[in-house]
Amino acid sequence: MAGMKRYAKWLAAGALVASAFAVPVRSAAQVGSVEFVIQVTPSGGLQEPVRGFPVFLLSESFDDIEKEADAAFPKENQNDFIDSLDVSKELKAWMKKNQWITLSGQDFVKKVTPDDVMDIPEFYKAYMARNSGDQSANFPVPKFRESEKQKDPAKFQKDEDAYKVAIRHYLEQIPESINGIDLELQDVDPSRKWHDIEAKREPQVQRLITQLAQGKYLIARTETNLQGQGFFPNISPGTYFLSSLSVSATVGDAHSRWDFPLTVQPGQVAYTVLSNVNAVADTAHVSP
Repeated sequence: MAGMKRYAKWLAAGALVASAFAVPVRSAAQVGSVEFVIQVTPSGGLQEPVRGFPVFLLSESFDDIEKEADAAFPKENQNDFIDSLDVSKELKAWMKKNQWITLSGQDFVKKVTPDDVMDIPEFYKAYMARNSGDQSANFPVPKFRESEKQKDPAKFQKDEDAYKVAIRHYLEQIPESINGIDLELQDVDPSRKWHDIEAKREPQVQRLITQLAQGKYLIARTETNLQGQGFFPNISPGTYFLSSLSVSATVGDAHSRWDFPLTVQPGQVAYTVLSNVNAVADTAHVSP
């Protein structure tokens, strides 16, 4: 009987020791790891490892983080901004219709039609200032004087209407005569004011992006070694994103950054190669 009791105690002690060792074994099996290598190939060159490059393991995609930060600082409504401007109702309507507030440059000039010139006071004034003094181009000459407006209003109106018909005809025949009207619109061009409003908002958005990416959604951070390799140990199972945030890896003429999703399984290594192929579009280096 005494032997049986000693045997029972020995079994209980053995079970306790075994359970003590079993806990960390199960814990180790519950986590996984991430291994990656970054290799970029420039145009006409050989594939190269990207060394000493910071990589972040995020629980949210960097693209969604940017959207979250952008939504936290609502943009001023462009139509409300247009309504606040001290310009004609016709110009306000044109801006809203075209969703365009920059009254300078060739992109703007290409949007202006003969109807726009004749119907929008600011455009008509700018067009006249640009062309009316050019006698060598046979620009229409008015057959009335401002002083006649009080003496014979009906005749004045008739002559003015005929003059505008002649101007429209000239404009339709010589459409390039619109070129340069933006130089006469600098005083009414609201684009600088609009860009100033956006410029004040942008730093706030960028600060929040950094706070979210390197705080709320950051799981781990590392830098690649001389072979372009990186490693994240002891990562809980789940879906993550390998991200370089807004920083691009530059190899020759190649500029690549990543926001690459991957899944970590318990007790397994999630391995991937980051390259030009799975890089996100880097708009800062896209040719216009």
